[in-house]
Amino acid sequence: MIKLHPEKISELSPERTRSIMERSMEDISSIFEEMRLIVNDIKANGDAVALRHYKKHKEGITSADLEVTREEIEQAYSQVDPKVVESLKIASENIIKFHRAQIEREMWSIEITPGILAGRVTRPLDIVGCYIPGGTAVYPSSILMTVLPAKVAGVGQVVAITPPSPGMKASPVTLVAADIANCDRIFKVGGPWGVAGLAFGTETMPRVDKIVGPGNKYVTAAKMLVYGQVDIDSPAGPSEALILADGSGRADLIAWDFLSQAEHDPDSAAVFVTDLPELAQKVCDIINREVENLPRKDIFESSLKKHSCVLIARDMDQAIDFTNQYAAEHLQIMTTDPFITLNRIRHAGSIFLGPYAPVPVGDYASGTNHVLPTGQCARMFSGLSVDDFIKKPTFQYLSREGLESLKDVVISLAEAEGLSVHARTIRERFK
Repeated sequence: MIKLHPEKISELSPERTRSIMERSMEDISSIFEEMRLIVNDIKANGDAVALRHYKKHKEGITSADLEVTREEIEQAYSQVDPKVVESLKIASENIIKFHRAQIEREMWSIEITPGILAGRVTRPLDIVGCYIPGGTAVYPSSILMTVLPAKVAGVGQVVAITPPSPGMKASPVTLVAADIANCDRIFKVGGPWGVAGLAFGTETMPRVDKIVGPGNKYVTAAKMLVYGQVDIDSPAGPSEALILADGSGRADLIAWDFLSQAEHDPDSAAVFVTDLPELAQKVCDIINREVENLPRKDIFESSLKKHSCVLIARDMDQAIDFTNQYAAEHLQIMTTDPFITLNRIRHAGSIFLGPYAPVPVGDYASGTNHVLPTGQCARMFSGLSVDDFIKKPTFQYLSREGLESLKDVVISLAEAEGLSVHARTIRERFK
């Protein structure tokens, strides 16, 4: 197993710095053409393409096998631990409460000048699709994090897609989570087949306005290919977290938070930044000792070797500068006053303050969303929220006096752009 050791930020080579910053920003250009063929095939031939792909899962498969039935959902409840069901219900209540607080007023307006009223209204999308991973791992929490904000936003219909297992079965816990979230329809179609099915619609799957939710590189490529046909959320890669701590940070808690991040995926990234060399070394010692006794060693080996590191800053100013440059999906702040530190943070997907706010609480149950931008995309994207499921059209009302006050301005600009009829339609109103 690889042994972690502290590195000084000031001594990192340009290549090492680039490797840390870029982490698992996977180049998906190599699979674009393959995904384009599947997307175009779905667009042209609908259900038949998915049925051809999933015939290995069930003999004599038909379009009816692609959608989850109410009977399947009811059976799923008998297969899921009641404690898990209750935990999903509690988590959903917190998620709903947090996302309801994001709702803006439905309409506002201001008087620009006398006779000119301008404003904006809020309208939910008609129908959205949520991608729920279901291949090598099952994430019922992703159902709650994608379906519930859409429901809170007032979306008319929310559907979900998830890859099936042999026999065209969906994960029971995924079905239970979807039912708790009041998902309208669930389809057992994953990968580019599911994404394209939702983007263009098929005989069985409805055409949606937006597709959200995490997935592998094939899902990401397919979402990027259908962007414009539908809207999508921000690109998402393997999970990542940065822990920022000063002398108030406990080495044992930092080490376990670091390891919990490395546990995610072979390509996940865990970074710890501090201005105290002795704290950095203590954290490394605990990680190196404890990782030997943990399951999933192949994942830890890959994650720690590829994209994880423990860094020593010259001072907290340098540590915070590095943190902003890294723009982590998850940022933990373990400083003497984390709220003061928060004021200096510009880029992060979701921020966890203090020693009692480890990332898993946000992953599951505190109410904030865990669908977050990765790979430095937190510089320009936010995590999934109610805002992702609404539109904000503007409106204006002008009286005759209001239009008259702008008449000459509009005519002048229209003629400067060579649009004479634009100018004419203004003049006609004052003949």
